[in-house]
Amino acid sequence: MKILRLLAAPLAALTLTVSAAALAHEAAPSEKVTVLQDQMLKNVPGKKALMIEVDYQPGQASIAHKHEGTAMAYVLSGEIISQVKGEQAVSYKAGEYWYEPAGSEHLVSKNASATQPAKLLVFMVLSPDEKVLIPLKN
Repeated sequence: MKILRLLAAPLAALTLTVSAAALAHEAAPSEKVTVLQDQMLKNVPGKKALMIEVDYQPGQASIAHKHEGTAMAYVLSGEIISQVKGEQAVSYKAGEYWYEPAGSEHLVSKNASATQPAKLLVFMVLSPDEKVLIPLKN
């Protein structure tokens, strides 16, 4: 009984911490990323092709990041605002696309609509040990 009383306060604090973290995450959920294909390239030794789908809820945005690999993006539905460091932000509608060279700093990637979802198809070429996304520090 005494041990239970001693553990009660730390367990309650841990529960509150986990609950607060869960609520904070729910308040700002990240985009949904689905890997559609991940294949080694036989004609380009040491490189792989990665195809991913990125689903944005209304008003949702990615964190500022960079990709070690080359990326090509195609808007499947909705409208996406994208900005790479050194360039102006551009709004892309369904059917439009862009290219990002390896190492580009992707400052803005977000759903342009506050009411409609948006979906993006991304094709990347990178080494198996390279990261798909590296968060940028402020």
